[in-house]
Amino acid sequence: MVKIIDGKKLAEKIKDEIVKEIIELNHGRPENCLVRPNLAIILVGEREDSKIYVARKERAAKEVGIDTHLYKCGERISERELLEMIKCLNEDESIDAILVQLPLPAAVDTDTIIMSIDPVKDVDGFHPDNLEKLLKSYDFDALMPPVFAAVLEMLKSIDYKVKDKQIFVIANFLIFGQGLAHILKCRGAKAETLKPEDKDLRQKTVQADVLITAVGKPEFIKKEMIKDWAVIIDIGITMQNGKAVGDVDFDDVKNKAGYITPVPGGVGPMTIALALKNTLEIYKRRHK
Repeated sequence: MVKIIDGKKLAEKIKDEIVKEIIELNHGRPENCLVRPNLAIILVGEREDSKIYVARKERAAKEVGIDTHLYKCGERISERELLEMIKCLNEDESIDAILVQLPLPAAVDTDTIIMSIDPVKDVDGFHPDNLEKLLKSYDFDALMPPVFAAVLEMLKSIDYKVKDKQIFVIANFLIFGQGLAHILKCRGAKAETLKPEDKDLRQKTVQADVLITAVGKPEFIKKEMIKDWAVIIDIGITMQNGKAVGDVDFDDVKNKAGYITPVPGGVGPMTIALALKNTLEIYKRRHK
């Protein structure tokens, strides 16, 4: 029977560490000078899943002592208006970090919006300058994108050594897959990126010691696509009838996989906790 990698439990440990560090930063400070990192969250449109994710981020931030500032924008906000909002947040010294909830409406160019965020305040780590540092070397001083860090933490939690292991990352966006594969290669893995429409997808996935999927297709991964005892990390989440569904058909693979991240309760809580960890790190770097 497959073993579950409990993202909620791991996320709680990370949040406890954040709380401890914020308490230490506030040690000896007067009441009116307490450290409270500030995270700006931009939410565009009325997608139910996005609203749920943002609410969870706000709740988790409050739990650890990070202040959030939510900027809710209508579906029809123009790209120019959104860019102006981000410009103001970039220049606002009281705002330490900025997070734009994705996906954005089709009328707004996501790359343009991400590029407009000050790299220093980029919580998700997807600004081109930060990604360039990431892809050039593993010893970079930019922040690790929370979703990448979540994968590493989950593998660490099961004491899984990636050196010489075959890892495939299935992703819709090449830059996402390449970034994650690069990090894994830097740790000694034989990591490759695949797209969900690749003709030889199944021939490759069945060779994977670790299969990471970030596609957003409900129950896309079936048992005939995986190797016996493979580690499956399911990043893809789709909302169906108010319920979160992953890329992996859990019931179909549970008697074949070795480890799996559940949906919900897997990568999601981890990315939230690690985004808050990045927020704290940004605060420390900005305020020395």
